[in-house]
Amino acid sequence: MAAMFCARRLLRLARPALPLPPARGYADPAGGPAAMAFTFASPTQVFYDGANVKQVDVPTLTGSFGILASHVPTLQVLRPGVVTVHAEDGTATKYFVSSGSVTVHADSTVQVLAEEAVTMDMLDLATAKSNLEKAVSEMAAASDEAAKAEAQIKVEANEALVKALE
Repeated sequence: MAAMFCARRLLRLARPALPLPPARGYADPAGGPAAMAFTFASPTQVFYDGANVKQVDVPTLTGSFGILASHVPTLQVLRPGVVTVHAEDGTATKYFVSSGSVTVHADSTVQVLAEEAVTMDMLDLATAKSNLEKAVSEMAAASDEAAKAEAQIKVEANEALVKALE
């Protein structure tokens, strides 16, 4: 036992001292462009094409977040929900998206590419609730896994749509 204690002590003494990490401080202010070039499109329509906007709020599979100029670069998958675009003059425009992707680049360019996107004023709450009920019944009646999966997607999209309109 004493021999093991001595061996450990000798190993500690023989090991060179590790350098201490540098002291951490506050982050430096983000550099880069003060404006954000924003592109937002679906297969059938281009809503913004390189427009300067103040902020964009997006719903993603990992949670909703806001994007400002000089945002950290990221690539996210959109979930059904509301994309809110805040213009430089302070006005906000809301769009419902079914799915898609959002890409934020280091140069403050942002692209939102949606499978389907419409302005909120084009949607009707009563129709959305009716479609949700229909999707729930389709899911209950689904006989195989593929039909259940398709019905589940319809249910999730319609639930998000009803929530956005209420």
